[in-house]
Order: sequence, then C-alpha cells, then structure tokens
Amino acid sequence: MKLASVRLVTDDLPALTAFYAALTNTEPVTPFGPDDYAELHPKGSIIALATAAAVQRYNNGAADAAANRSAILEFEVDDVDAERARLSEQVTDWVQEPTTQPWGYRSMLLRDPDGNLLNLYSTGH
Repeated sequence: MKLASVRLVTDDLPALTAFYAALTNTEPVTPFGPDDYAELHPKGSIIALATAAAVQRYNNGAADAAANRSAILEFEVDDVDAERARLSEQVTDWVQEPTTQPWGYRSMLLRDPDGNLLNLYSTGH
C-alpha cells in the first residue's frame, strides 16, 4: 500500500490553491478542469484540493470544508527561519513562531486559509 495524496476540501479553491502554490513553490495542476479540483506536486508528494461541491457530487458528501482540527500537515524544509520570512505575506495565522524543539528540530506552526494546521520543520542536519 502507498499513500497517494492528502486531499483537503475547501469552499474557496482559488485561495487554497494559491496558498499551497506559494507554500510549496509549485504550479497547480488541474487534471479534471479548474473548477472543482487542483493538485500540487511538491517533491515526493501530492496535495490535492477539492471543492465541497465536488465532494458532495462524487464522494457522497463525506467531508466538510474547513472542519479539520485533528490533523497536522508536516513539511520538511531546509531553513525554517527563511521559510518564515518568505511566507510572511501569504500566511495570516501564525500559531507558533520558529522554535527549536527539545529533540533538536526547528519548527513553526501556521494555519492555511481554511484553518488546517501545518508544521514546517528542519532537522538541523
């Protein structure tokens, strides 16, 4: 078994697509047309974004947009502080500024436009 992607459901596909495009420095792909679905392909992963309308139509309404409070999307980066500076214009909800954790990793927490929690971290190696 292989984890294929993480899909986030949103009521504002253009805003969430623009946010993750800026975050990952990748261009969005819309394999089924631009209205209901977009993907971003950062190195080694896929972030899929779908409208609530698409989930209602194709997935029996199984997910609610912007309702997550239990998952954290984690991105390993080279330099957390540089990413903080680079993303200062895109991010409006900083949860934790760059901090060195007791186990030596440097990390910061932020929320995307729909409130999903993200952890950007570096191992310091």
